[in-house]
Amino acid sequence: MKNETSKHETDYIKKYQGEGYTTNYLFQNNALIDTETKIAYQPNEIFIVAHHRYEGMSDPDDMSILYVIETGDQRKGTHLIGYGPTADLEEAEFFKDIPKANYSKNADINELT
Repeated sequence: MKNETSKHETDYIKKYQGEGYTTNYLFQNNALIDTETKIAYQPNEIFIVAHHRYEGMSDPDDMSILYVIETGDQRKGTHLIGYGPTADLEEAEFFKDIPKANYSKNADINELT
């Protein structure tokens, strides 16, 4: 995971959307929900293509991670979570439960093929 302090989350979200990662996900009831189809995904069904960490320039407590996701049924999108003092512990545990084998070595949009 790279420390991304020079850009805002929305810059990368727009870039990934341009690459087809347009699905939005919501964490609810210990699952990641596709907001359009309402399909619920468990950690073993999620593949992390990339992830970027952000720290707020004006507020150090404003910390987040942008996950770029593909699901087992080929849906592609992004999900932004808080970390640090404002983190949702259940959501953080959910992402910890994603198998390490489901994480790509690509960490940058320029590496996507």
